[in-house]
Amino acid sequence: MDTLSEASPVRHAVLTAEGRSLLFTDARTASFFAPTPVTDEELKEIWELAKWPPTQANTQPLRVLFVRTAEGKERLVKHLAEGNRAKSSSAPVTAVLALDTQFHEHVPQVFPHNPALKEIFEGNVDKRIQDGTFSAALQAGYFIIAARAIGLYAGPMTGFDKAGVDAEFFPDGRFKSLAVVNLGHPAENAYKGRLPRLDVATTVQWA
Repeated sequence: MDTLSEASPVRHAVLTAEGRSLLFTDARTASFFAPTPVTDEELKEIWELAKWPPTQANTQPLRVLFVRTAEGKERLVKHLAEGNRAKSSSAPVTAVLALDTQFHEHVPQVFPHNPALKEIFEGNVDKRIQDGTFSAALQAGYFIIAARAIGLYAGPMTGFDKAGVDAEFFPDGRFKSLAVVNLGHPAENAYKGRLPRLDVATTVQWA
């Protein structure tokens, strides 16, 4: 008898409607923020959630800089697109999400069953940057979802001078900024009406 075929399938728990609403269907991108403080513990909690979803070979190449002081904000805001400066100025915290171009140094720790992958990445810079950028972009998405999960609003942006931000905050050249994410609690009129989303018929194919 094939006992495997008769076994009950393993099922994950299903996220409640409230949870889906919090993370997806009713979640909004905030443009302006209330002066409500965001604590160090909350910021650490974002990473404690965001670090778990998958990346290629578990490499986890994303690095996060939390900018929260007046001096730090002044250094950052000047590199943002003009239309984004007021948004970040109003946020209690702005996270700079960056790729660690030397992420492969940690391969023996995070991918211990194949430590030789470190040498593969060491010898192929193009592959390292390509693979690392993909995984870091995945982690940027996880980061936004994690911020929502702990009760914060996120305002991700790519409208900024990446070379300027890198020179300002990462002058040794190891980290390369990918996005900035404003974090906090929404002010009044923090966002406009929800824009349309594409439907299944437009975006999904079957094979």
